[in-house]
Order: sequence, then C-alpha cells, then structure tokens
Amino acid sequence: MKIRTALLATAAANMLIAGAADAATHKKAHRAATSSNAALLAQVKALQSEVESLRGEVETQRNAQTVTAARVDTTESALQTTQTQVQAVQQQVAATPPVTKDQVNSQIASAIDKEHHNDKFYFKGITIQPGGFLELSDIYRSRFQGDDIASSFNVPFPGQSHASHTSENRFSARQSRVSLLAQGAPNAHTKLAMYGEFDFQGGAQTSNSNQSNSYVPRIRNLYGTVDWDEGSYGLHVLAGQNWSLLTMQSKGITPRSEVTPPQIDAQYVPGFAWARQPGIRLVGDFMDHHLWLGVSAENPQTTFGGSGLPGTVVSVVSGQGSSQSTSNQVNPAGGFQQFYNGVGSSLSLNHTPDFIGKVAYEDKIAGHTVHIEGFGIYRTFSTHLDGTSTNRDAHAFGYGGSIALNIVPKVLDVQLSGIGGRGIGRYGSAGLPDVTADAEGNLHPLKEFMLLAGGTLHATPQLDIYAFAGEEQERRQLYDGGTKGLGVLNADNSGCFVEAPTTATAFGCAGNTRRIRQLTAGAWDKIYNGSFGRAQIGFQWSYTQRQLFDGTGAGDDLPAYAGMPQTHNNMAFVTFRYYPF
Repeated sequence: MKIRTALLATAAANMLIAGAADAATHKKAHRAATSSNAALLAQVKALQSEVESLRGEVETQRNAQTVTAARVDTTESALQTTQTQVQAVQQQVAATPPVTKDQVNSQIASAIDKEHHNDKFYFKGITIQPGGFLELSDIYRSRFQGDDIASSFNVPFPGQSHASHTSENRFSARQSRVSLLAQGAPNAHTKLAMYGEFDFQGGAQTSNSNQSNSYVPRIRNLYGTVDWDEGSYGLHVLAGQNWSLLTMQSKGITPRSEVTPPQIDAQYVPGFAWARQPGIRLVGDFMDHHLWLGVSAENPQTTFGGSGLPGTVVSVVSGQGSSQSTSNQVNPAGGFQQFYNGVGSSLSLNHTPDFIGKVAYEDKIAGHTVHIEGFGIYRTFSTHLDGTSTNRDAHAFGYGGSIALNIVPKVLDVQLSGIGGRGIGRYGSAGLPDVTADAEGNLHPLKEFMLLAGGTLHATPQLDIYAFAGEEQERRQLYDGGTKGLGVLNADNSGCFVEAPTTATAFGCAGNTRRIRQLTAGAWDKIYNGSFGRAQIGFQWSYTQRQLFDGTGAGDDLPAYAGMPQTHNNMAFVTFRYYPF
C-alpha cells in the first residue's frame, strides 16, 4: 500500500510539474505564479526523499526474506536428518527381540541385590570393609604328631614316639577368620587405613579338644598405615603387627599383597620364609610405581638348637681363670614373663630389633606380569653367663630374593624364592633353630638355606590346581671336639627305628634335625561365587621328609643309624570355606 501511494503521489507531482511548465511556456507574463511553482518543487523533493526511504525499506525486507528462506532450508535439512535417524532406530527396535516381563524383573532384582550386598559400608566418611571366612577342615596324618591345622614338620621317628606308629584324624574350625579394613582420605594425596585380622588358633590353658573345644581368638595382623601418593611416586608408613617385610609379595611392597602358598595347612610349605610380628616399616615407590624400596624394624626372638643350650651346664668360661662351671642364660624363667602365658613359653634376651631392607620391581613384559624382590636381614643374639656379670652378643646376616611370574596370563602363575645366611631359622616354615652354643656359652648363628618353588594353574574360572616343593637345611657347626654345637658327633641314633618296650627304656635317637623337605599339591573348587559371597572346597596332600645329622650307632651291623636317619609323614586335608563378604 505504501508503494502504491508513493507512485500515485509521484505521478501527480509529475503532472503538476508538466502543467506548471506548460503554463510557464504559454503564460510567461504571469510572474506571480513563480512562487507557487517553487513550493511545488519543494513538495516534489520531499516526495522523492520519501520514495528513496521506501526503497530502502523494500531492500531490507528482501534481505530478511532471503535470510528466512536460508533458515527454512537449514531446518528442512535437519528435519530430513532426524527423520533418517528415526527410521534407523525404528529398524533397530524392530530387529531387537522384545523384553519379557521376567527379564525386567530379573534386572530389577539384580540391581537391588547388588545394592543390598555391597561389600562396604560407610561411617563418618570412613569406608569400612569386613572380610574373613568360615572353615571346617578334616586333617589326616599317617604318623601321629598331635598337631591341629598347622603342622610342626618335626616328624617323629618310630623310636622317639610310640604314638608315631598310628595315624591321626581330626576336625578343626580354628582357621576360620574375621577381618576389618577401615580407610579414610583426609585429602586427595593422603590415605589412612587400619586393618585387623584374627583367627582361633590361640590356645589358653583351659583350651581342650575333649568336650568344649573352646579355643581363643588370636591376632594375625593388626596395624595402621599412612600413604602419601604424589602421582609418579609415593611414601608409605606401616606400624603394628603384620607379615614380615621379607615375606614375598605380589604388588610392590604393599600390605595385604603377600604371596602365601595357596594351601590348607596353616604352617605353609617348608622353604617359605615368613613371620607375622610387631614392627614399623617405611616404604617409598618410584618410577611410576614400578620400583619399591622399604626398610623395617621388627620384633626379635631367638630359637636354639644343638647342645650346650639354656638350662644346661657348660664348661670353663673364657677369661675367668678358673675351672668353674656356669649356666648359659638366654631365656628368663616363666615367672619373669608377666602378662605372657608362663607355661611352656619363653622370651629370648634380644635387645635390638631385627632390621630388614627390601627392594622390589614389577612390570609387564610382552603381556606377562613379572614381580622381582631382593632383601637382606640383620639380627643380634644375646646371652648372659651366670655368675660372671658377662653379657655377650652374636651378629648375623641373611639375604634372599623371589620372583613371581605370570607365565600364561590368567592361566598359569609360578613363583620361586630362596634365602640364605646365618641366624635365619625362625623365619622358615620348618622352624629350624637360629643359634647354637659352644663349650664356653657363646652363641653362634647357624648357617642355613631355604628354597621354594611352585605354581598355580587356573584351569577354569572355578577350579585352581597348585603344586609346590620346598626345603630347609642347616649346616653342621661343632665345638669342643665335636661334642657341642649343632649335629654333635656323639649323638646316639641307634634307637631311631626301634620301638622300646616302655618309654622309660627308650633307645637313643638324639641327632639334631639337618633337613626338612616337602612336596605338596592340591586344588580349590569354587562351588558358588555370586552376590551372596563365595563357597569353595579344597583338597591338599603333602609328603614331608625329616632328616637328622649322623651320629653314633649300635655297631657295624646297623650302619643306617650311624648315617643320616630320615623319616616321613603323609598328610591330607579336606576343607570347606564360606566367604560371605
């Protein structure tokens, strides 16, 4: 409408101009019309200006229409893409089988069950995770040893024990275990944790297997940790009772990663080096958690072997200038052990901790996980010579290492470890002695080595099969013409295989233990593994051999007794375990 009006106005103006020009041509005399024409010209200019303005508006509308048309094209293209996607989804839905009501209910039940059986709970910002298992085991030994679920490996000779001529069988639930792990993180780089683990292998004076079978709980592990993680490296402190630092591990030098043989026997395999004892540990990890360095100070204790030991009378004391006899004191009497079980227990006179240093490296090589360790241990042993005001120390060192290798990922794992040195006996599963004594009452650390090799086959996700071989052996150390020390030459072994008519007339079998060996194999079958925990059954068989140092016999007609007598024991274990967490 505005354009039409403008055109009509322009036409009218042109007609007026034409009329005016014609009037000027024909009526030049009328000068009075000049002013009127000027007014008309001004109006025409105004109309022309309005026309130009209208032309600008028209151009603006044209541009807006162009933009709108482009937007419409874009919208139509997006709509076409969406329609294509909808058609693809419709085709996918059509190809997908319908979900049944049972499937929906199953998924809902699974989600509820997972939430209900979460293996952690929370308290004031602390994550608390319970653990442990219930166990019932059946134990069989071809020679009676009087052991429970943990074997002593001190296999009796027929001449040493009348009961060794019969086998033993018993049930035990004492290896059942409970644990609790509490963790908190004050900041992004710091983690605090406390871990406690307990079983029922403690034996108070009232514990018995006659009626109540009432055995007491005992500490396995109870410690706290502080971990600082700075990305590519970290610092870790542990204080409390835990596995010794020299125990083989599978992940750096971290607690709860110890690689124990996966067997039922709670004493593990001879050749496996370990201890659980109070101490403090400092560990650093470097090279993006591939290299670990650790040191620890741990509770000391000494075990003794051979002759000239605590409670016996030894000969002349060196430097005293007389022929007096004196006792070699290395263990206080039971009355000195306040708050300890004074019946059948003893404390050695150690006055410095056992110091252990360890380095571990782990990596993946061609997809195979490799963990390598090396360690050293320093120990001090002490004695007091009665009546002399004399205290004497002996020092000892040990060293060892291990390797754990994933031969076939998730299928076959193998491990090999060894330790050698002096004064290391109590760190072996066989529990051979640390020291012996000479005729003057001085302590001498015994030389020993331990070896362990084995592997675990993960035959199926439910079935593991394992086999291990281990050995611990000590070297003979003699003093005073071979009558003092370990493996004395005058030990009477003539009665090792002869059962005496009565215990009062028992024949001799006095040789010290030289070597303990064992072969063991077994399997674990997970009969249930789901949201309600895990249930599994285990089987283990082991063959243990004990060998003595040679000594004197009953003459040339019995040369075996003058050699190195050895005996053996076959043991079998069957167990059921339920892990609820």
